[in-house]
Amino acid sequence: MDAFFASAEQASKPSLRGKAVVVGGLGPRGVVSTCSYEARVFGVHSAMPMAQARRLAPNAAYLVPRFGLYRQISEQVMGLLRELSPLVEPLSLDEAFVDLEAGETAWDERSALLAGRKLRDDIRAVTGLTGSVGLAACKMLAKIASEQAKPDGLVLIEPGTERALLAPMSVRTLPGVGPATGDHLRRGGITTVGEIAEAGEDELVRLLGKAHGLALYAMALARDERPVVAERDTKSVSVEDTYDVDIHDRVRVRMEVQRLADRCVQRLRGAHLSGRTIVLKVRRYDFSTLTRSETLRGPTDDPGVVREAAARLLEAVDTTGGVRLLGVGVTGLADYTQEDLFAQAQAQAQAAVAEGAEAVGPEPVEEVVEEPEPAAERQWRAGHDVRHVEFGHGWVQGSGLGRVTVRFETPDSLPGRVKTFRVDDPGLERAEPLPLVARVPPAVGEG
Repeated sequence: MDAFFASAEQASKPSLRGKAVVVGGLGPRGVVSTCSYEARVFGVHSAMPMAQARRLAPNAAYLVPRFGLYRQISEQVMGLLRELSPLVEPLSLDEAFVDLEAGETAWDERSALLAGRKLRDDIRAVTGLTGSVGLAACKMLAKIASEQAKPDGLVLIEPGTERALLAPMSVRTLPGVGPATGDHLRRGGITTVGEIAEAGEDELVRLLGKAHGLALYAMALARDERPVVAERDTKSVSVEDTYDVDIHDRVRVRMEVQRLADRCVQRLRGAHLSGRTIVLKVRRYDFSTLTRSETLRGPTDDPGVVREAAARLLEAVDTTGGVRLLGVGVTGLADYTQEDLFAQAQAQAQAAVAEGAEAVGPEPVEEVVEEPEPAAERQWRAGHDVRHVEFGHGWVQGSGLGRVTVRFETPDSLPGRVKTFRVDDPGLERAEPLPLVARVPPAVGEG
């Protein structure tokens, strides 16, 4: 998909279409997740510090991600891919490999091109967004072709032309060549893929070791034997937050861990899963990262159990000096829940008390109903959806000094009007993203 997060935001916000849009963390430590092609003209790119992006493109729209919307669109696109073949290997929300031969969708260059063109048309028709398709005989070359096709294009690398195509490309083009390996090769006088092929196996093994050297040499010769592996089962579910300012208050740290545990369980239940092992992640003020885990007797999706386990894990972590990131995860996943686990947790707590240990009993078995968040404490984040009793659906343009500015528009409306409210306005509430409306150009008729 082309500039996926930013394109999704432009599609759902008519006032941003054709304009520079940057999506990512908006705090002092935030980084760019994705930016529109209009923002790239100014030098903005993914993984760039957000502060630097703001200096390069001060007039761009800066938005926080809406992963719920992106996942919905991703599921639609992956569904289209699975219509082509049973072998679909997602790499992320917006990218995947597809084995067309396994789906008997393509057997030569012409049929592959037809399949690629139809896929691009279907993606546009279903989502209203554009995707770029790379077609080749192996995964490495298909990835390179898709990059060449961006934005909104299709490139086929014809059999027999691969080595000539690769030769002038940077060594960083090949999978597994990051900055460190690239620098190592450069010190050995190798900067292009063609020079890797010329160096030969022995030299590559000497420079990089046997496994890495042989693999890289094969790829330089356009050989990539990696199969397309169908989507794997989820191995873990986790959530984490990075804080703009280090948290020093131990009570606040505990509250954040409880909140993250609840969010993790929501995601767990959304995937209809449960898990046995609770994992706590803490990144401290000095960037050192600690992880602690606890394995339960059986899988659970109970928020009380996960909260209690996360709290116990936190007690074993020294947060003196401050915390910059916290995360809670669940692994050892299953598609069922150990029904008596909660009773086991209660029994363990009671036994601990009987032995004179300090213990905190688990929450009641009933579902915990959270109290509504006080309006004055709401966080109105730029890009998030809201609804007003009088003006309808809109999105937050910005907030501060007790005010929040909202633009009222929907994916299928004209650019909307802007209104400013007090942050505690009782008529304003958060809302779920509206589905995108595919904007397919009308067919050209005769006459």
